[in-house]
Amino acid sequence: MEAFAQFVPLILIFAIMYFLLIRPQQKKMKEHQNMVQNLRRGDQVVTQGGVIGKVSKVKDDNEVELEIAEGVKVRVVKSTIAQVLSKTEPAKSE
Repeated sequence: MEAFAQFVPLILIFAIMYFLLIRPQQKKMKEHQNMVQNLRRGDQVVTQGGVIGKVSKVKDDNEVELEIAEGVKVRVVKSTIAQVLSKTEPAKSE
């Protein structure tokens, strides 16, 4: 019983670390993946480097083409997109 009592503080520390650090980080990572998956043409985004641009084309599962100025387009990896500033509404088919 004494051996178990010695491990109780260690178990409590791990539980606290899980709920204060690991779980929120996993939630944030899941939200970021969801945001990146839902990128559409016309969305205005900010990259991790601070470049603001409008999505002109979603190339494949890992790449997006951004228009950062009139006629200036760059290709970026989806995971480097830090924030979506404005979402576009999907086109309504009538």
